[in-house]
Amino acid sequence: VCPGNISQASLIVQMHSAHWHIHEIKIKLGILLQKPDSAGDLVIPYNEKPEKPAKTQKPSLDEALQWRDSLDKLLQNNYGLASFKSFLKSEFSEENLEFWIACEDYKKIKSPAKMAEKAKQIFEEFIQTEAPKEVNIDHFTKDITMKNLVEPSLSSFDMAQKRIHSLMEKDSLPRFVRSEFYQELIK
Repeated sequence: VCPGNISQASLIVQMHSAHWHIHEIKIKLGILLQKPDSAGDLVIPYNEKPEKPAKTQKPSLDEALQWRDSLDKLLQNNYGLASFKSFLKSEFSEENLEFWIACEDYKKIKSPAKMAEKAKQIFEEFIQTEAPKEVNIDHFTKDITMKNLVEPSLSSFDMAQKRIHSLMEKDSLPRFVRSEFYQELIK
C-alpha cells in the first residue's frame, strides 16, 4: 500500500465526517428555530404561517387528530401535506418529504425513457453522495438503490422510500405534532 492511498482514504473519511457534521448542524438549527412551548423564552423567532393550499379545505378536527398516529393519513391529505411541508421547511429538513413525493411521482411514470430520466434526476438530487438534497439513508440501502437503477423499474426507489418514510414517521411526525403548525389545526 503506497502512502498516497492512505491519505486518499483519510480524505474520504474526513469528507464523509464533515458531511454528517453539516447535516447535524441543519437539524440542530431547525430545532432552535421551532417555537418553544413557553413563548416567553423565545430566542429566535420564526413567524412564518403554515402554507395553506388554495383549493383545499381545512380538515375536520377528527381528521387532523388522526395524523398524530398515522403519517400515511397526513400524507394523503393535501392540507396536511402542505402543513407538514411548511413545518419541515421551517426546520430546514424538507428533503425527506420532497424525496418521498418524488418517489410517488416516479411510480406514476409509464414511459421507460421518462422513467430512466426521472430516476437519474432523483438519484442526483437526493441519493448520490453530496447531492443537493441528500437524504439520510444507510450504505446498504444506497447500494441496493444504485443497483436497482441499472435498469430502472417502478420499484427502483422502494427500499429507500420506505427507509425515509420510517424516518419521517419516527422523527419528523412527532416534532410536527408538537409544533405550532399542527397545534393551530386542532384548536
